[in-house]
Amino acid sequence: MQRTPHHRSRSRRGLAAALAAGALTASLLGGNAASARPYPEPPRSMATTLSLPSPPGGANVKVLVFHASATEESPTVDAGIAAIEKIGLTGPEAGRFRTVATDDPAVFTNGKQLGKYNAVVFLTGGGDVLDPEQEAGLEAYMEAGGGFLGIHDAARTEPYSDWFTGLVGARPAAGSPTNVQRATVEIGDRQHPATKNLPLEWKRPDKWLNWTKNPSGDVHTVARVREITYKPGAGANGWDHPVSWCRDYDGGRSFYTAMGGTVDSFAETDFRDHLRGALDWTTRISQADCKATINSNYKAERVTQPNQPGRNDQIGEPHGLVVAPDGRVLYIGRGGADSSKPVVTDWNNPDIGKGLGQIHVYEPKTKKVTLAGELTIFGNKGGGDELVKVEEGLLGIELDPDFEKNGWVYLHYTPHSKIDRDKQMAVRQVSRFTLDPATNKLDLSSEKVLLHWPVQVHSCCHAGGGMAWDSKGNLYIATGDNNSSGFSDGYSGNNPQPNYKGVSFADARRTAGNTNNLNGKILRIHPEDDGTYTLPEGNLFTGKEPDEGGGRTRGEIYVMGVRNPARISVDKTTDTLYAGWVGPDAGSPSTTWGPAKYDTFAAITKAGNHGWPYCMGNKQPYRDRNLPDPGKPLGWYDCDHPKNESPNNDGLVNLPPITSNTIWYSPQGGGVDYPRDANGIPSYKVEEQKQLLPWLKGGGQATMNGPVYRYDAASTSTDKWPSYWDGKWFVGDFYDDTQPRHAVLTDPKTVGKGGLPTHAESLKKIIPVGADGIRNLMDWKFAPDGSLYVLDYGRGFFTSDSKSALWRVTYKGGGPTPAAEDLARKAAVQ
Repeated sequence: MQRTPHHRSRSRRGLAAALAAGALTASLLGGNAASARPYPEPPRSMATTLSLPSPPGGANVKVLVFHASATEESPTVDAGIAAIEKIGLTGPEAGRFRTVATDDPAVFTNGKQLGKYNAVVFLTGGGDVLDPEQEAGLEAYMEAGGGFLGIHDAARTEPYSDWFTGLVGARPAAGSPTNVQRATVEIGDRQHPATKNLPLEWKRPDKWLNWTKNPSGDVHTVARVREITYKPGAGANGWDHPVSWCRDYDGGRSFYTAMGGTVDSFAETDFRDHLRGALDWTTRISQADCKATINSNYKAERVTQPNQPGRNDQIGEPHGLVVAPDGRVLYIGRGGADSSKPVVTDWNNPDIGKGLGQIHVYEPKTKKVTLAGELTIFGNKGGGDELVKVEEGLLGIELDPDFEKNGWVYLHYTPHSKIDRDKQMAVRQVSRFTLDPATNKLDLSSEKVLLHWPVQVHSCCHAGGGMAWDSKGNLYIATGDNNSSGFSDGYSGNNPQPNYKGVSFADARRTAGNTNNLNGKILRIHPEDDGTYTLPEGNLFTGKEPDEGGGRTRGEIYVMGVRNPARISVDKTTDTLYAGWVGPDAGSPSTTWGPAKYDTFAAITKAGNHGWPYCMGNKQPYRDRNLPDPGKPLGWYDCDHPKNESPNNDGLVNLPPITSNTIWYSPQGGGVDYPRDANGIPSYKVEEQKQLLPWLKGGGQATMNGPVYRYDAASTSTDKWPSYWDGKWFVGDFYDDTQPRHAVLTDPKTVGKGGLPTHAESLKKIIPVGADGIRNLMDWKFAPDGSLYVLDYGRGFFTSDSKSALWRVTYKGGGPTPAAEDLARKAAVQ
């Protein structure tokens, strides 16, 4: 079939007219009319007489638009053909192609002609339009390395063919809405030529199809439609609603978009750009990665064995990890004892809470584990209520930026030797040690204490612990609010009354909300070689503010108002700080006291106050309480002008304004928000809530912030995650049910200013959940080779057990396609 790009047959009638004009060759005359007859599924081994070049097409790129339909031809056909023809005639010369259109299925049994097309576009309607021999011809075309692009109703074509279902990726559900609705499309793939130039959040009208089976994970989804922006009908797919995807299929390349259900779609500049990029890949003009989110391309492997009985030879109570430049993994145990060993809970006993904070080293080259060292910590009291248990211990680990030269390891811990049993106070500190690279042993005598501060240990909880470096050599240290949860009904931790020997343990205004206290903060210091530190510019306070008489601030504070930031990370490409902290315990909102428990993630670009215990989420305030009756509510906190009026405050009364957070979730859902009154106070009525982030919710919940992945093109690693994930932020939760384990995209224009993520995708089948998977995610970091290490805490608390383990997740999907030698125009590829 050959004809010039500006001629096309738009219908059976149009085909006859074109024949009369001599525009079509006789090769298409013998085809059967499109039929709705349910042909039996052609056997996969069906022989074909087609002789096709491999791959089909060549440098003289041609695209076949096939638009048959078993029903009345869609009005979008003419617009679609015109748009594809226009795309092929415009743009950079290297990306141009010729377009030929037909509705005659005989083309699929004419190998001589079919083999000249680089890609086939199905602009088809519903029904069975190919007989078994014609479908076998399309199969042969794909097996030879052909390209396929399906648009909108193409997903309804060949409804009896399992092979065609695999080709398009999914089938429309019967409950799909039929009306045109304006909706927001989230662009998750920022690299594929079909999506890289599109807005992060693309608002457009179309007819939105629902799917009988969600294809995500079996295909590579490049765009999703956000269901909360339109009415998806009875067959809704939920937050993960793919709308465009691709995959390498049966030897060739398949791209499908459910958009294009209206005539006007094909006049949209952005939609044409979408089609242009899809055709770039399917025609072999350019490469693209359509494997990156296919679950089967990832391998999760446990790399540590269960401990020997009575010993922690492989792993302690998992609490954090870091990966050295040479690939060694150093991971810490907080200090919980082997479950067979007793714990001491009697404060009259000098060994109260004594445990071992352990540092292990996993060597990937030998697959062996070494116990590098043990610190005697306070933090081994087992379980029980908050006046018994404790979360102190060995809490964080980081390696010096020059670790390869100096072997310096930074540990954040609570030494047992510094507890005051009378006042039930302890000292938290960050110390530097030296690791012997030859033996993987930590020299405990090399300790230099950089920073220390007091913590109350009469009551549990919220120790925090994470640490991270930025590109300028500044060390960030996350500290919990060191506060009990048990005296405020699970809402704001602001009860000033409970205390032990004058030290409040239930008022987070003494800690997280206090400008003169290092608890409930993310600190930022610049360690010096002599074991001291200096303060970088740009922290929240200088430590010398004259406000309110002076002496009421600490210069180490970068972020205040965090509750229990166990995990933080810094993207050294942007120096954005990413943090997550655990929320309080209220299972539902209260019109008296405020929001339910919100676990929180924040992308932080500058020093600030992130709210606790005054406000949560997107500036949702709590109610104040104070003496003499802390059970009686006072006024709502002012998130823009917060004041610390606690009797336990020794810092400033007037606090910095509160910055909205990026992600928050509760048992009610993700990004919960409410209507607000004239004073900006939410209603806190469950029946009035809306979910701004419907891809997650909580229950039992404990945030575990993850890294931002950065792809290293120079790395020769065969295990590295693909570049698709570059710049994506990994957010997770200790638990694995409805809680997050996602990669999210943020908008550079709003990140750090309370802007919501623009896109999220689940990682629960790549980083597997479940009893035999990584059920209790405690920490996760990418290694220099691009693989991901994950700590599974195990199935008990305050100990390690047989499921406590270090895991490694690698990518096995290979590089972008088509292969470089198969590109249609090699010289045009950058």
